[in-house]
Order: sequence, then structure tokens, then C-alpha cells
Amino acid sequence: MSETAESLASKITQARQLGSVVRTMKTLAASSIRQYEDAVNALEDYYRTVQLGLSVCLRRMSALPFAMQGPPRHAPSTLLVVLGSDQGLVGQFNDLLADVVHEQFSQRKGLHIISVGERIQVRLADRGMVSERFYDLPGSVEAITPLVGQVLVDVEHAGNRSGVLELFLVYNSPEAASRYHPVVERILPIDTIWVDNLRSVPWPGKTLPEVPAGADSMFGDLVSEYLFVSLFRACASSLCSENASRLSAMQRAEKNIGEILEKLSLDYHQKRQSRIDEELFDIVSGFKALGH
Repeated sequence: MSETAESLASKITQARQLGSVVRTMKTLAASSIRQYEDAVNALEDYYRTVQLGLSVCLRRMSALPFAMQGPPRHAPSTLLVVLGSDQGLVGQFNDLLADVVHEQFSQRKGLHIISVGERIQVRLADRGMVSERFYDLPGSVEAITPLVGQVLVDVEHAGNRSGVLELFLVYNSPEAASRYHPVVERILPIDTIWVDNLRSVPWPGKTLPEVPAGADSMFGDLVSEYLFVSLFRACASSLCSENASRLSAMQRAEKNIGEILEKLSLDYHQKRQSRIDEELFDIVSGFKALGH
């Protein structure tokens, strides 16, 4: 059944309205990317400060109460914090994370999962990996801090239950040109490799500072900040990647809508021209008939 000029005009109107929605979502995604990128960049300076503080404390401490000096007597419990998305239009964003989690952790015993984002929770459940706790994804930079605070409480409780806790963050990290890649970051336990790397961090000045409150006490506080910064940075990176993926999807949709509008407009003008030609033909035919 061929299209009429009226039906084509209606489709053109709908396509333009959809294009307006896509442009709005594209603008929102681009704006969100900027704020999360700024948050990640700002955290780098703070993370560097925490690293320097930990380095000083380690050089002043005689013992390492937080480090694993040998293999644990009991098998460690594993806690995954998986950062996905609540909303769609992000392509394979959640599926990539769910595949990585299933591939690397599905055979682990004593596994506990915290999902951040409704869609990643569903993707994990589809692969037989049930989340014990679920949080909604933050909608802004300001909302990340309360989420991190809640997750840190969960981490503390999990550590108290198991004694030895392995903590992994799983999230997508942004790359150039709206691309991203899945990251599995091991945060806990603090081991000798982590300690040795921190000890080797060069101090920017000539003399190491003193630690008036005591290196042991200060070290514990700085480890808490290290956990906070790691979780905050992972969440901000994930949100940046999500919006980059959505921006890319909206750019593709905008291009497709433009091509559809071009074709609809061409068909519409052809229909109108055919109608005009028919009307002119009828007028000419009528005129000729009157002339006879």
C-alpha cells in the first residue's frame, strides 16, 4: 500500500519530534560527561596526597598491622562491587561487565556481590550470579558520596564477618572517542606488594614530614581515605563511561533520523509533485473538453 502525502507529512512530524528528544538527550549526556570527568580529574590530586601520606606512614612504622604477612589461615571471602547502569540506551555497557564478572568470579566460593544499577543486577542474575545488596546509581556527582559511604559500611561488615576480605571493584573506564573498557580493580586486602609500591613513592621535598598523631593511627585513617577515593573514582568513571556510551548511541540515532527524514521528505515532495501534476492534467483536460 503506497503512502499518501498526508501520512508522509505525519511521519516527518514524528521524526522531527523524535530528533528533538534525541538532541536533548545528547546534550544532557555531553553535560554529564563533563562533570564526571572533572570529578575524576580532581580526585587524582587528592589520591596523590593520600598516597604520599601512606608512604610517609609506612616509612615511620615498625610493623604493618594491615598487611598480609603470609597466607591467611582461612579462605578469604570475596566481595564484588559492580557498577553498572539504571537506564538503557547504553549498548553493551552492562553485558560486558556481567560477562567479565561471570568469567572471572563464577567459580569462587564465598562470593558476595553488591550491584550498583538496576540493569547490571538483572544481567548478573541472568548469568546465575545473584546480588546480595543493590543500590540505585547516583544521578549527580554530589550523590556519589552518600553511596560510597553506604558501600563502605557494607565492606566493613563483610570484613568483620570473614576476617580476611578480598574487595574488587568492577566497572567500565572511559577511553577516547566515547569508548570504554571493563576494569577489575583489586582494593583489599593490603598486601606486601601494595606496601612496597607505596614505600617507593618519592617524597616531593627534601625531608620527610613528622607524624605527630603517630604513624599507626594516621595509617588507618589514610587507608579509609584510600578506600573512599577508590570507590568514588570508580563510580565517577563508570558514570562517565555510561554517558559516553549514551552520547554515542544518540549520535547514531541522530544520524539515522536525519537519513530517514531525508528519505521521507523526498517521498513527500514526489507525492506532492505527482498530485500537482494530476491536478494540472485535470485542468488541461477540462479546458480542452470545454474548447470542443
